[in-house]
Amino acid sequence: MNMFSALRAPREIVFGAGQRACLARIARQLGERVLVCTDARFAAEPVFAELMASLKDAGMAVEIEAGVLPDVPVQSCLASAERVRGFAPDVVVGIGGGSCIDHAKCVAILLAHGGEPQDYYGEFKVPGPVLPIIAVPTTAGTGSEVTPVAVLSDAERIMKVGISSPHIIPTAALCDPDLTASCPKSLTAIAGADALTHAIEAFSATRRVASAGMAQERVFIGKSAITDHFARLAIQTIFSSLERACTHGDDIEAREQVMLGALMAGLAFGTAGTAAAHAIQYPIGAVTHTAHGEGVACVLPYVMRFNLEADPEPLAEIGRMLGLPGSDEIALGNAAADAVARLFSAIGIPPTLEALGLPHDKLEWVGTQALGVSRLIDNNPRRIDAPAMAALLQAAYSGDRIRLQNAIA
Repeated sequence: MNMFSALRAPREIVFGAGQRACLARIARQLGERVLVCTDARFAAEPVFAELMASLKDAGMAVEIEAGVLPDVPVQSCLASAERVRGFAPDVVVGIGGGSCIDHAKCVAILLAHGGEPQDYYGEFKVPGPVLPIIAVPTTAGTGSEVTPVAVLSDAERIMKVGISSPHIIPTAALCDPDLTASCPKSLTAIAGADALTHAIEAFSATRRVASAGMAQERVFIGKSAITDHFARLAIQTIFSSLERACTHGDDIEAREQVMLGALMAGLAFGTAGTAAAHAIQYPIGAVTHTAHGEGVACVLPYVMRFNLEADPEPLAEIGRMLGLPGSDEIALGNAAADAVARLFSAIGIPPTLEALGLPHDKLEWVGTQALGVSRLIDNNPRRIDAPAMAALLQAAYSGDRIRLQNAIA
């Protein structure tokens, strides 16, 4: 068996209700001057004021950037870095959803190395350590608190772009499920669906034959024994708790389980990587302007069925994790895809690309753009060429997963 494995993770992860109280102590260990990146909504919350007071009470100088925008426009990161350069922070804290944490990562790069965000697009372009980053998520979904990736939106390139480097993994991740309590049902659903997609794509990603130095040559290296461990826990906890967290927002146990699952999914895909569902979502998001988690979740059941022919074992194992009956791997994998589709439908994820709002005449363009996201397409367990991509997208548009299997078998 190929036992090659790797894991990239923060130096410290603290998880649990009320653990936000650790922020000042953790930050104080890293410096005396702290830049806090958040959005206008969370900056107005009483809990944010409490956290800022705790930093000041610990003797820290605090600068707040409270204008983080959704999808992190590259120019907003550059503007933030220029505004705070004179403050000379020792540590950067990202508090909020994935956009706030990704914004903090990008600003930490620019303050350490200068230039523009565009200089760091792709893998291993960050030349060295950045300012220490503390990530405090207030949603349970992106996993950015533990990953080596920051996703930005570049108006010139139409699609979102990524900066991928081990140097931008946060030094510390502080995960307090109480901070998700104010998330409305729709945000809880979209973020949780994103996390489940991370876990399933990491668990079913290609398993590469290791070469010496591969982990230093690729940020995403495919599934391994270590990433499978985290992906399993993520799939089981999210699947059993997400619908309950959406329908009963005050169920703190369900919220704890979903946030734990999102954290575990981040640890899994931060090294294993994601695959076709994420590659397809990038151009879809550019056209429909829908949430990232909504797009990847819409496509995921179709990608699962597509991948069955190449490597049924991981998807069959997901079926077993979910307690589905049967022993035939293809049947179990199909049942797993159906179960995921049912869960997503129950929490309000659109079941087709048509329902998501994608015009039919954009399918060909989406396919071409998705095939160009090679770092994700290459991570998919089944090879995808242009005809296969066209069949996959048509199935996701019409909602016919059975026809998809027949078309590409």
